[in-house]
Formats: sequence, C-alpha cells, structure tokens
Amino acid sequence: MIHFTKLHGNGNDFILIDEYKTEIIPEIEKPAFAKKYCRRRFGIGADGVLYISASERADIKMRIFNADGSEAEMCGNGIRCLVKYAMDEGYAGKEADVETLAGVLSVTSRVEDKTWVSVNMGIPKFSRKDIPAKGEGEFLEVNMHGYIVSTINTGVPHAVVHVASLDAPQLMHDAPKLRCDPVFPKGTNVNFVHVDSGNEITVRTYERGVEDETLSCGTGSVACAVVCHRLGKTSSKVKVNTKGGELIITLNDEGAFMEGPAERVFDGMINR
Repeated sequence: MIHFTKLHGNGNDFILIDEYKTEIIPEIEKPAFAKKYCRRRFGIGADGVLYISASERADIKMRIFNADGSEAEMCGNGIRCLVKYAMDEGYAGKEADVETLAGVLSVTSRVEDKTWVSVNMGIPKFSRKDIPAKGEGEFLEVNMHGYIVSTINTGVPHAVVHVASLDAPQLMHDAPKLRCDPVFPKGTNVNFVHVDSGNEITVRTYERGVEDETLSCGTGSVACAVVCHRLGKTSSKVKVNTKGGELIITLNDEGAFMEGPAERVFDGMINR
C-alpha cells in the first residue's frame, strides 16, 4: 500500500508522495507512476506527481514529474503545495528553503482561511541559451505562427503571447505549434496573456508535460508578469487572474516573488 496526498494550488493539482524518510517509488518507476496515476478517469487524476524528500542543501527537496512522465525543473503551484504539506507534517516551518532542479528557492508561509505561500522564484532569465532557444540574444517580441512571442525562463521555459481576447477559440489549437517549435530544443510552456490594467493581467497556460491547458500555472504567471513589466505594460506588482484563482507577483532586484494559496484536498492509499 502506498500513501499519497492530493493537493492543489488554484486548481493546478498534484499527487504527493512522501519520501522524506525513505524512497517509496523506485527511481526507475517514477515516470510510469506519473503516467498511470495522473490519468483523470483511470487513475487518481492530477497535473503531476510531487516527491518530497530530505535535502543536504536546504530544508526539504522537491521533485516533480508531469502527467506524461517527464520530470520538470520547477513548478510554481507545485512548490506551494509541497510547502503546505511540509508544514502540516512538521518537515518545515513558515520560512524554509526548498531544493529543486532549478536551484534552492526561499519560501515564506502564512495561515489564514487558507495556507498562503510566497516563493522567491529567483531572477528570470532572458537569454536564449538559458531558456533554452536557438539563436543569440534575448527572445523578445518575435513573430511566430502568426503571434508576437516573448520567451523567458522562470525555472522552466515559458513563451508569452499578448492577445486582445482570451476567448478566441484558436488559442489552445495553436498552442501546441508554439510549444513544439524547433527553436525550443526542450519545448516550452505557452501562455496567452491579456493586460487588464497596469496592475492586473489574465492568463491562460498550455503546459509542457501536461500537453493541455491547466487551470493555473505559477511559473507561467510569473513569466507573464515579468514580460509585461519588461515591455512597459504593467507595474512591478500585479494580480494575475487564472481560471483556477489569483496569484500576486511582485518584482524587485532580489527576484520575482509569487504568492498564492495551497490546499490539501485528501489523503489516500494506493493498492499496488
């Protein structure tokens, strides 16, 4: 029997496996485990699988496997869920450092009606070699597949596309073309953003690894906030609206800070 916990951050949902004391899912089985149990009608259903374990570099360590079995460097909503669980289980306090494949990130938490977690996502990377994307220099306002695209790395690569309306039916039809364009050797997440005002934006995200639209994407929300600010469209602090809820993104010299809720939905057992 394998114990698991279901959590979500603004509807971006995860299965968490606690490996803080010992390995539960053998390394070689982790991709297949994600593929099997993330299936919505034939498994538990989730956008990804989180693993929490002890760390030699930080308070806790996070790994995340997408629904297609691929491992991602980071996940903004996922790290908030992991921290919520770590606080519940006594693995971390309200201030903690989390080791990820994208580096060690600092988080702070507060508990009100929900658990709110703020994450210092670090300094966004604009150079093509860091995204990664073919070519030299920065990837800002490039014409691709009929869209003007800007791409940065906020832990994982994100393409940001400004649109006049997020209701246009072709957006999610066209998203895979951008996600799989050869200019991105490792692929990219795709975000469509509408600037509502100088301090508020609305975002829809097609996630790499999920290969579909998700209700919310933390790293994608950060990417949109950063690009909008870089292009002079918004202030350094914005509210990001997604289908799953709201995030607050604050930009300063220390990095990009993402704040949002994390909720523990239920615990269960897998009979294997």
